[in-house]
Amino acid sequence: MPVENAKMIRDAMFEANKLGSIVSEHCEEKSVSAGAINAGEVADKLGVKGVLPEAEEIMAARDIVIAETNNLRTHICHISTKTSVNMIRDAKKRGVKVTCETCPHYYFFTEEEVLTSGTNAKMNPPLRKEKDKAAIIQGLKDGTIDAIITDHAPHAKEEKEKELSSAPNGIVGFETALPATITALVDKKHLDYLDMVRLMSYSPAKVLKLDRGEIKLGAIADLTVFDPEKEYVYTEDMIVSKSKNSPFIGKKLKGEVAYTIVNGKVKFER
Repeated sequence: MPVENAKMIRDAMFEANKLGSIVSEHCEEKSVSAGAINAGEVADKLGVKGVLPEAEEIMAARDIVIAETNNLRTHICHISTKTSVNMIRDAKKRGVKVTCETCPHYYFFTEEEVLTSGTNAKMNPPLRKEKDKAAIIQGLKDGTIDAIITDHAPHAKEEKEKELSSAPNGIVGFETALPATITALVDKKHLDYLDMVRLMSYSPAKVLKLDRGEIKLGAIADLTVFDPEKEYVYTEDMIVSKSKNSPFIGKKLKGEVAYTIVNGKVKFER
């Protein structure tokens, strides 16, 4: 949920910065966010109320203003629109201490995916239009977007089987984050593998000031070993999570995790 009160978020940003930390906010102006999926042709076709892109953009702008006026750090979660990318790019050029992130589904899909995946393509912020997807990719390429995260949100099957307007937001994202990024970005030459590692590991650790995200002597061994060339169609029975709410089911992906190593111990082995 967003922090709707501007004074409260301003005070929180001051206190977080005093502690050497940041406020990372889900930006959503609730007065214009009511709806099931992105506002536009797909929502109209399905007969559901659409979420206006301004819902994200207005609150992102508010936080940028507070950060710039008071020389504070702030972090904007899971951006999804062209305007958000443009605002953050412009703010960074002015020296504003703003960082941000996006998710694989925003550079892999558009709102059209709702027509085939239904509620498994319903999340908040919602999937947007092709122009927004292109802007997200450009933002990753030029350094505007600092990190790729999953916004992992598992739901029970019976929850997602509700009507589009009443089903909960969110998808499972941990298991598809790497292959989705390889498929949509690396394989299409938008990024290389070092860019991918920077965005998914090194840079997020630096935003959060964690001693993680690097392979070096004496560092904590949190590692992912993967086959970059493995191609396959992702199926529901491949999902390790108890929840199966993923729009990537049935999609051809490239790249497969072989080992997940946490603190030097193998936690997952294919």
